[in-house]
Amino acid sequence: MYAKSFNDLEVYQLVRQLSLEIFKTSKSFPKEEMYSLTDQIRRSSRSVGAQIAEAWAKRRYKKYFISKLTDADGEQQETQHWIETALDCGYITAIYSKDLLERYASVGRMLNSMINKADSFCSNNNSQ
Repeated sequence: MYAKSFNDLEVYQLVRQLSLEIFKTSKSFPKEEMYSLTDQIRRSSRSVGAQIAEAWAKRRYKKYFISKLTDADGEQQETQHWIETALDCGYITAIYSKDLLERYASVGRMLNSMINKADSFCSNNNSQ
């Protein structure tokens, strides 16, 4: 089925769910992490969805579409780093960390699939 909006994309729905989960989880981080780990993990997890939405808006231009999806992939990888940091600091369990990391890795695979199939998302009129 063809997506009519970025909201229809499975990857977008997944990252919205994950960013909400990160938000709720990070509420339990110590107060001294408010302007460091808590802020960073929330920002990067939210940015993944924002980058996907922006990529969708720029899909008339293949290079820009790919660039924004690449940015989204970078943000999801940054989020993986912060998840590992939260684990190292003892703020989350190893089991929960593994689950989050696996789901973010899945996001990465989905984004890379979209990048590899950019022609099916982008207008043929503006292949740049």
